[in-house]
Amino acid sequence: MITTGYGFETTALDVVRDVDLSGRRAVVTGGASGIGVETVRALATAGAEVTIAARDIDAAQRVATSLTIATGNKKISVARLDLASQASVKAFARNWDGPLHLLINNAGVMATPLTRTPEGWELQFATNHFGHFALTTGLFNSLRAEGARVVNVSSSAHLMGDVVFDDLHYEHRDYDRWQAYGQSKTANILFGVEAGKRWASERITMNALMPGSIATNLQRHLTQEELQERIRQSGAATKRRVKTPEQGAATTLVVATSPLLEGLSGKYFEDCNEALPNTGGVISGVAPYAQDPESAAQLWKVSEETLAL
Repeated sequence: MITTGYGFETTALDVVRDVDLSGRRAVVTGGASGIGVETVRALATAGAEVTIAARDIDAAQRVATSLTIATGNKKISVARLDLASQASVKAFARNWDGPLHLLINNAGVMATPLTRTPEGWELQFATNHFGHFALTTGLFNSLRAEGARVVNVSSSAHLMGDVVFDDLHYEHRDYDRWQAYGQSKTANILFGVEAGKRWASERITMNALMPGSIATNLQRHLTQEELQERIRQSGAATKRRVKTPEQGAATTLVVATSPLLEGLSGKYFEDCNEALPNTGGVISGVAPYAQDPESAAQLWKVSEETLAL
């Protein structure tokens, strides 16, 4: 088990205090809000060239301007990316030029009402998994240039359930917004398990993480009553503390920069350390089905076939 000496209260800036990312290029999806902003801040503070990939270009530009002033790093740029649109994802990958050392798959949607993309895909799976799968594979040649790290921001919500391959898009079962979110977060972890096998020779690694419970606009699809009911049902009110965005981004930076992860893929981290197997009855650890190699291989195959890659 990988232990780093960091923990719950560690911030992203704590993690990069002695890290030098000069000459390294990074992309942060969803880098214009929530923990994405703090991820960009930390990477820029460590000297990286950072691209904020976001749907709202104006908001991303405001963040880039603010962080340029705050960090003194003038190599913060923005690019449009809508993960629910395969055309947008392909355009981003096509327009990227040169090597890419860090891809932080941070963006996502949570607990949305049943919504389908033009392809008929359920929105949460389409955004949280298919969007990032298409982006990452589309950037493969840039990632392999110097051996890159891919970081998938997952969630303890993966404990809500496995990927249901027979009905990914809720065409035959009743839609449950939390179950749908959970399977998309499980997919984020499985993605790294299979990538570790396929891309080891290219020196590309991929790992996933749980950032923690953080109040951000990720909860925008929930009323306050719905959010409080979810907290009550999960027992999180007594079992889980809330992190600040600065603390929430810390585990992302550990996975992105720690030398302890050199050459490793398919792992899942929480509170800045590798997570233990989930034992049931607690909202922590990693579910065994989220690291199952057969499921990981099946997910990759289904993703390629669905996206016609």
